[in-house]
Amino acid sequence: MDNKWLKAAIPALLIHCSIGTVYCWSTFKESIAQSIGMSTFAVGWAFSFAIFFLGMSAAFAGKSVELNIHKSSLISAICFTTGMIGTGLTIKYCTGITALLLIYLFYGCIMGIGLGIGYLTPVKTLMLWFKDTKGLATGISIMGFGLAKAIATPIMEFLQNHFGITAMFLILGAIYFCMMFAGHLLLRKPKDWVESKDTNNNFKASSMFTNKMFIGIWLIFYINIHCGLMLITYEKQLLNNTFVGLAILGTIISVVPSVTAICNALGRIGYSTISDKLKDRAKIYVIIFISCITVTLAARFIPAGLLIITMLMIINLGYGGGFSTLPALLDSRFGIENISKIHGLALSAWAIAGLTGNNLSELILSRTDNNYSIVITVAAVLYAVACVICLTMVIKRKFV
Repeated sequence: MDNKWLKAAIPALLIHCSIGTVYCWSTFKESIAQSIGMSTFAVGWAFSFAIFFLGMSAAFAGKSVELNIHKSSLISAICFTTGMIGTGLTIKYCTGITALLLIYLFYGCIMGIGLGIGYLTPVKTLMLWFKDTKGLATGISIMGFGLAKAIATPIMEFLQNHFGITAMFLILGAIYFCMMFAGHLLLRKPKDWVESKDTNNNFKASSMFTNKMFIGIWLIFYINIHCGLMLITYEKQLLNNTFVGLAILGTIISVVPSVTAICNALGRIGYSTISDKLKDRAKIYVIIFISCITVTLAARFIPAGLLIITMLMIINLGYGGGFSTLPALLDSRFGIENISKIHGLALSAWAIAGLTGNNLSELILSRTDNNYSIVITVAAVLYAVACVICLTMVIKRKFV
């Protein structure tokens, strides 16, 4: 008997809970920098490269994923864990610029490719099994990507403190390979689904970037990630700046990141589930953008500690929700046949945002003596732009 949970949902979670640990970067970034004798700024580019290669590999691997999910899931497992183990061995045996370049290669490039292919692989399969609740299905899977940070962060801290950073990468690399390989073995499309090779061959990727609807979706997806990264990657610094000098600072710094990580995960399943109930799934992005505009403006003009925390929670909810709602939205506009290729192309927005989001914040802070209010203001303006794009280019007129 076919079981959609065993053949789609569980393997998707196994894969996404593994690759989602890329967002634990801040947990060990400083340890890597100290171990190899390089600045945290230089080391930080490894994360940006990982996100860039995630988006680009998803964009270019869509056709291969469409045809063979078993091959793509195995490639993902090999690349992701090779990146982790290679990073660990580099830290142990190399220092200086040699170590930095190897970390760019292993963590940034090779692991990034595993991230992109692994992120894309289970999505279409989930929508084929959960035909009536596609938003819920992709939300469950992509929730694993968001929840991975909350689960893995304390484990990583424990391994670093007791065994060292090299051992952490080696141990987790082995564990994640087992998880992803199990996902690879379990993942199956429904027996009654036959992939159309003609449709696959006739699809032209270039045509999507002349399609007004796709351009609109790409832009709102990009802006949501860009703004999210502007604030999420500076979460600890923003909290420290807000609560500096207060006795509760240590508690705030240790607790709030876990809370926001949970919000990220809840946004992925919450917003995507709500989108199943809407006549036009694009309206969920309007809800996301309006909520983000509201909290960023409130935090900008009333810089109270509780509002800053609330802002980070709402931003994380919307950031996660933007990812999980995307596949079903693309399916509603372009159909299921080429969804892996179209979804992959849309994920190129993630690649660009991975380079621009946190770096724009860095540029603003360096030019304004660490004025976080300006960062928040810029994010609010961009969210407003995204809302206008969604209303004018993405939402179908009959649903307005």
